[in-house]
Amino acid sequence: METGALFGFSKMPRPRICRRVRGKPNSSFFKPAGVRMIELEEIVLTLEEFEALRLVDFENIEQIKAGEQMKISQPTFSRILKSARKNISEAIVKGKAIRIEKEIR
Repeated sequence: METGALFGFSKMPRPRICRRVRGKPNSSFFKPAGVRMIELEEIVLTLEEFEALRLVDFENIEQIKAGEQMKISQPTFSRILKSARKNISEAIVKGKAIRIEKEIR
């Protein structure tokens, strides 16, 4: 049993490392054509997810180098990229709007 559990408190999470984002989206919102905004659900894509997609899928940079550019480890980069791809695919499959914004999860 951890010492913290004995005293009724848990370990604090590690502080979040600042991620470097160089690419800015030309638009912060995308939606399916022919559907009114009021009828749409939204998926939020964070700037770090946008940057991961930009580096790997648009700039064709390997994940290790892309992680270095964002000042994060490759496993962390991989998790961000996986989340971004899941959000994009959900928006496409379910016809949802995509909003790109800076959000801390």
